[in-house]
Amino acid sequence: MSSTAVPSPSRLGGLPKWAAPAGVAVLFVAAYLVFQGTGTLPHDDEAPQFLAVTELREWIDDHRNDNPLFLYFLNYIRLFVGSLYALFETVLYALGWPGITGVMGALAWLAGGWRIALLAVGGVSAFGVLGLWGSSVDTLALVAVAVLLSLAIGIPVGVWAGLSTRVRRTITPVLDVMQIMPTFAYLAPLALFFHIGAPAGAIATMIYSIPPAIRITALAISEVSPTAVEASASLGATRRQTLFKVYLPLARSTMALAINQTIMMALSMVVIANLISAPGLGGDIIRGLSRAQVGIMLPAGIAVVIMAVVLDRMMMAVARRDPHARLGRADLAGAGVLAVAGLALIPVLPRVWPENLTVNLVAEVNDAVRWAEDNWFTVTSWIKDTTSHLLLNPLESLLTSAPWWLVALAVLTVAWWVSGVRPALTALACLLAIALLGVWEHTMQTMTTVAVAVLVTLVIGLLLGVAAARSPRYSAVQRPLLDAAQTMPAFVYLLPALALFETTRFTAIFASVIYAVPPVVRLVEDGIKGVPATVVEAAVSAGSTPGQLLWKVQLPMARRAILLAANQGIVMTLAMVVVGGLVGAGALGYDVVSGFSQRTDFGMGFVAGVATVLLGVMLDRITQGADRRPSPRKRKFT
Repeated sequence: MSSTAVPSPSRLGGLPKWAAPAGVAVLFVAAYLVFQGTGTLPHDDEAPQFLAVTELREWIDDHRNDNPLFLYFLNYIRLFVGSLYALFETVLYALGWPGITGVMGALAWLAGGWRIALLAVGGVSAFGVLGLWGSSVDTLALVAVAVLLSLAIGIPVGVWAGLSTRVRRTITPVLDVMQIMPTFAYLAPLALFFHIGAPAGAIATMIYSIPPAIRITALAISEVSPTAVEASASLGATRRQTLFKVYLPLARSTMALAINQTIMMALSMVVIANLISAPGLGGDIIRGLSRAQVGIMLPAGIAVVIMAVVLDRMMMAVARRDPHARLGRADLAGAGVLAVAGLALIPVLPRVWPENLTVNLVAEVNDAVRWAEDNWFTVTSWIKDTTSHLLLNPLESLLTSAPWWLVALAVLTVAWWVSGVRPALTALACLLAIALLGVWEHTMQTMTTVAVAVLVTLVIGLLLGVAAARSPRYSAVQRPLLDAAQTMPAFVYLLPALALFETTRFTAIFASVIYAVPPVVRLVEDGIKGVPATVVEAAVSAGSTPGQLLWKVQLPMARRAILLAANQGIVMTLAMVVVGGLVGAGALGYDVVSGFSQRTDFGMGFVAGVATVLLGVMLDRITQGADRRPSPRKRKFT
């Protein structure tokens, strides 16, 4: 291998390599000091863009039943989805709690044995014990409709993408954008075209949860052994026979993961869909958030987590099962007994969970939160105030008082340096579009919150990821906690944040950090563990200390995984910070919430949702571009 060293451009002229970046930074500081307070774009609630969108909604509402687009297309979609939801809801309420418990237990037994069945029976019963039976059934019906539609569309598209490289390349950018869009951003256009209610909530949930169904199915199909496909073709099988008898059976376990991820994404979205009047547990959580009462939110949050854990364990059991293994007679008998017992008890027991078997924890939880607020106030207020004074306030003041063109130029420069020309131009285009939308000031405030949250997330994620990579025992303790954390919907993370920090801007930061840390930890751990053992042994045999091994070998070689972790941290933090608009985060998140709650602010909420998407695309392109660039070490050699 040729490894001829070439002079680094940064050292041309005898200057140290940090001289050029430092010089550029000095120029930006000087420009800020000269132009501070000029060229700013203050927020205006009555901006023409907002009013135009609000008027568009008024026009759509007035012509919903006479415009051909709605009359012959969109209204039929809404009616179809609404009918499907009504069907699921009717069946579930007809089964009642005995029937649902028995059927879910039977399905869980078939999926993973008696332990999973016991978990399902206990989980379903917990909905009633928490006093949330009706809301849980509504949520189950909404998730069922959304997942069914997502899989009906996503799996065929994923199979097509798995078989065709051209199709995969075409849809990948669309899926990328869909997966970095914060959940709030889906609601405004759907409320515009499908009004509000269960159908709009189901469609929003379907669109949000469909990317993993397509992407993972495509991956599963593309990884099928070409030898098996060639053997099938050589035996004279048609393309249809090869698909159904070779591709799909061999991809079954991975496709089960696609279903699992689709369900998890749907559960995350159904809670937020309550903002457009979708029924279910989201109503209890939104009501608790609006009143700042954790006691109302906690039971609903626990019910969502239980539902996620039960469905996750069932689908993971299916994914792990040997595709050639058959169910034993004992499993079939156990599942049959559970299903028959549940169905037989329907006419005997009341269909709604008995009131005397519920546990009301609202007062106790609110008392515990008040105790925590009173006794931990000194610590929590110190953390909140210190972060605000040292990080949040100075950075927000810098971004909102700097001229818009200087911020755009800074973003262009940083993006060019980190990721290259195309990501830099994409980032600049997104930022200019945000300026034209009239939400510049609130976008800068959101960027401030995201920047601080990402900084804290990366520090914690790197520390815990490195610790897990270096200690198998610590990793074994931490991994189940990460698994559980990654199955929880985003809204659940607001509960401890709200209990500790009340409704403030810092609450959203705290919630976004604990929401984004698990994937960052996991990616850092996997990246460091992925460093070849021969490289590590060579470094150790050369006398490297543990610190030198980490800083000079493992972290540089895990660069791609760490950059991917940073990308995921940014995307997840942005999503959570926007949700934090419900608990005092303000900025774009509050604009979106205000747009749904007040009809006159719909235009502002819609535009804020679009700006959130543009902000997400901008941050994603910058970090993804960094991931694709060669490392500085590689750039020195040819």
